[in-house]
Amino acid sequence: MSMCVVGSINADLVVHTARHPKPGETLLGHGGEITAGGKGANQAVAAALLGAPVTFVGAVGSDAYAAPAMHYLKASGVNLEHVARTDEVTGLAVITVDEQGENTIIVVPGANALVDAPFIATHSSPIAAAELVLLQGEIPADGFAKAVELATGRIVINLAPVIEVDKDALLRADPLLANEHEAGLILEQLGFGGEGSPQELAQRLREAGFASVVMTLGARGALVADDDLTEIASPQVTPVDTTGAGDAFAGALCARLLEGDSLVEAARYATRVGAFAVTGPGAQASYPHRESELPS
Repeated sequence: MSMCVVGSINADLVVHTARHPKPGETLLGHGGEITAGGKGANQAVAAALLGAPVTFVGAVGSDAYAAPAMHYLKASGVNLEHVARTDEVTGLAVITVDEQGENTIIVVPGANALVDAPFIATHSSPIAAAELVLLQGEIPADGFAKAVELATGRIVINLAPVIEVDKDALLRADPLLANEHEAGLILEQLGFGGEGSPQELAQRLREAGFASVVMTLGARGALVADDDLTEIASPQVTPVDTTGAGDAFAGALCARLLEGDSLVEAARYATRVGAFAVTGPGAQASYPHRESELPS
């Protein structure tokens, strides 16, 4: 079964500091290396490394950042026939990681801003043909809606960052994948209260019209809401860098859904993949292969 990821490709500029700076404060850091990122690319690489056949729809620039941004997409075997080279700069994420492995991220869209409705219409074939289409929030809202319109298979949406998108398009997610913060923002976008426990948020998202919801809870694991509410514990590991862990979860979840797992089974596996990812630095460089030994 095939999978199509419609999303962003970024170069990640990673800086490590003892702690995150306060407003107006200058801190010394180390690092400064450029690595591959972008939520769409991260999720595509995570799924491909775990054996899923993945096609990517997106755009990069023709600048020096394009090569490092595309490195793992190429190495993992993702089909890149529908990735356009443009005159715009490649998307850039500036990431600060503290000593506890927690990160803050600023994203400059660059070429990702070109992945709009006309662009998607030009690259419609892999979207229409895929058994599963995976989307995030790092492309324009009209491109997001067009991809949902074209999809004929299962649609998985990780609306991160939470942007304003067409309500009917968003509600086609099965599942909607979100962390607690994103879940609250999505509920507010749909006219519901965004406060409450993870269980309350998940149930409220179901009441809002989603067929199923998977909520990621970091070191606490995940929560699956469909006809039942299932809590999934995470393996306990020592985090090195949490960058891209949620994307590793998303890619793994979709890879297992393609294999025929139930949503709960796929989420259990994805939780282990997310735990594996935080034990290494960076995003795509920290993702496991199918043969990797995952924490349990």
